[in-house]
Amino acid sequence: MEHVLDSPAWNALNTNNSNLAYGNSNVKYFTKEVSPFFGLSENSEENFRVLYDILPHTGPALLVTNTQTQIPARWKAIRFMSGLQMVHTGNIVTDINPHELMPLTMHHVPQMLALTQLTNPGPFDERTIDFGHYHGIFDGDKLVAMAGQRLHPEGYAEISAVCTHPDHLGRGYAKQLMLHQIHRINAEGETPFLHVRGDNERAINVYKSLGFETRTPIYFYVLVKA
Repeated sequence: MEHVLDSPAWNALNTNNSNLAYGNSNVKYFTKEVSPFFGLSENSEENFRVLYDILPHTGPALLVTNTQTQIPARWKAIRFMSGLQMVHTGNIVTDINPHELMPLTMHHVPQMLALTQLTNPGPFDERTIDFGHYHGIFDGDKLVAMAGQRLHPEGYAEISAVCTHPDHLGRGYAKQLMLHQIHRINAEGETPFLHVRGDNERAINVYKSLGFETRTPIYFYVLVKA
């Protein structure tokens, strides 16, 4: 039986992110301003055809899957990334470096966009904040670190957009933000998970130290209409 995290975008679009979903019973997607992710009931040529017809923009559109996939000719894969999907084991990590965290709102979006463009933690756009639960750390009135939630399939919540301004590294900001997200998700009776590039050994080791273990290899295809 397929695990919900084998196709996290599809299962999120059909459950806890359904309020942000567009499409039909076999093909769903977020608006471009929220996220490039889409989901398919199965990675079939017919579903890719339907996505091509109903997606209201030319891309990029982002497929996340635990199986390497043949992309139909009418789509062009402009980037392929392999990584790991890591799931929190439930081990409690003690917070030893508390920093003041502030909930982020639409007022902070310009700074959030600037920080993610500088640090490139993954896709982030004007309404990505709609996924919810974004918190940040400020130096005065300047946002210097943040983290939030993205895909939210039943029983799980993805920690995403974990980033720190290069001038503020080494102060424990990312760890504090990660711990906040872990404790919050656990308190809601759900399990935290995340995605990381397979070659990012530094980040993988940090996540392991916080109680994450690799569940499966994961693949990302960045597509545009050919």
